[in-house]
Amino acid sequence: MYAVIEQGGKQYKVSQGDVIRIELAEVAPDAKSIELDKVLFVSDGTDIKVGTPYLEGAKVIASFQTVAEDALVRGPKLYPTHFRRRKNSSRKMGHRQKYLQLLIDAIEA
Repeated sequence: MYAVIEQGGKQYKVSQGDVIRIELAEVAPDAKSIELDKVLFVSDGTDIKVGTPYLEGAKVIASFQTVAEDALVRGPKLYPTHFRRRKNSSRKMGHRQKYLQLLIDAIEA
């Protein structure tokens, strides 16, 4: 069984036991799990359910592998560069995105 969920403007294909990284979201510091209720698609091999745009009553339950505060993962360091030719002007900045790392426990449809 797998599902397609939407979180932070992105779509993720998940199944039970997967470990995914989503964009940083507001969660309580003592939370053990999170419910993702923006489910777009659910399939169990034979039966397919498609939402318009979301499925009613469907949700994906995911847990943090550690405490919610420690589930914060930092992505790779990126260096966007702005360069203007023949102007002796260039600028280099650094950026590191923060993610939440989740373990998919159950898909309820």
